[in-house]
Amino acid sequence: MRRIVTPVIWLIILALIAATVWWNSRPNPVAVDIIRVERGLVERTVVNTRAGTVKSCRRAQLSVGFGGQIALLTVNEGDHVSKDQLLIELWNEDLKASLRQTQLASRSIHLEHDAICIRAKNAQRDADRVKTLQARKMASEEQADQTQAEAEADTLSCRAAEARQQEAEARIAMAEAALERTRLRAPFAGIIADLSGKIGEYTTPSPPGVATPPVIDLLTDDCHYIEAPIDEVDAAELSPGQPLRISLDAYRGQSFAGTLRRIAPYVLDREKQARTVEVEADFSQRPELRLLAGYSADLEIILQSHADTLRIPTEALLNERYVLLYQPGKPLVQREVKTGLSNWRHTEILEGLASGDQIVTSLGHSDTKAGALAVANEH
Repeated sequence: MRRIVTPVIWLIILALIAATVWWNSRPNPVAVDIIRVERGLVERTVVNTRAGTVKSCRRAQLSVGFGGQIALLTVNEGDHVSKDQLLIELWNEDLKASLRQTQLASRSIHLEHDAICIRAKNAQRDADRVKTLQARKMASEEQADQTQAEAEADTLSCRAAEARQQEAEARIAMAEAALERTRLRAPFAGIIADLSGKIGEYTTPSPPGVATPPVIDLLTDDCHYIEAPIDEVDAAELSPGQPLRISLDAYRGQSFAGTLRRIAPYVLDREKQARTVEVEADFSQRPELRLLAGYSADLEIILQSHADTLRIPTEALLNERYVLLYQPGKPLVQREVKTGLSNWRHTEILEGLASGDQIVTSLGHSDTKAGALAVANEH
């Protein structure tokens, strides 16, 4: 009996040793992030290739029409101005004096016109009376002809005086226009973004063909749009009116609904290997946030969407057609899937997975592969 027991004991000891060796030599489970397959919205989108820019709906870099000394400056940087508000006025005392002189001359011409035309009316009445007397044989035909000729001459003098009066009014308009050229007014309501001139400084016009350095940079602060470059290969699928999302670096984590409003009619080839098409987008509703022209922005233009469809994070795809299926206590299994719509967030699953399946999303580790033991990270 003792001889039979001894081999059994040895067998048990050997089995325990083998189990210990296997346990100690087995591979450590790989810690992975997992997610359950769910249903939701999946979209096919196009995004800009480089950062876009927030633009003011209207912007003007303003300068006075000719050179001169700044005599009046009514605004400062950051001021809000209304349309046609006076911003800058150059020294213009000589033009004011010239306008006053022209106005006085015009007044004299107006008085002269009135006097000449009054005489013309009286002359015509005299001519009419002489004509009546001639009909009664109380005046000669010669007298009637002479008074009528004098009346007609006076009438022509009145018309000439009217022409001189119109000429004087035109000279006043010219003098006023010359004076107005020394004034810079806001072409629209907005905010003064930059101001480079000061009282007493001179503004000098640039030579022909060279842009005059702006004195004031005026832009709207209550109306903005986004300008962004889109890769030329995606441009054919774009059309005005498509919905999109706008994200701003200044307000991370937020997105704003918008609409594609314009697609440039030509391709920019500044970079030969990355040709782009400029597009413009409007906010569907003005954000209740402070927007500054020049903010960087990104567009995600929605080309197609499927609601309530099976989806997974796009980062969970291997080679665009496989996923790693996770089951607690079992090795990871590589499974082929058929995909539909996709963007950088989600990919639609048409075949290969069911709602509730668990898949691996952390695919960056070299040990995360089919056949590996895995344990789910706790979050």
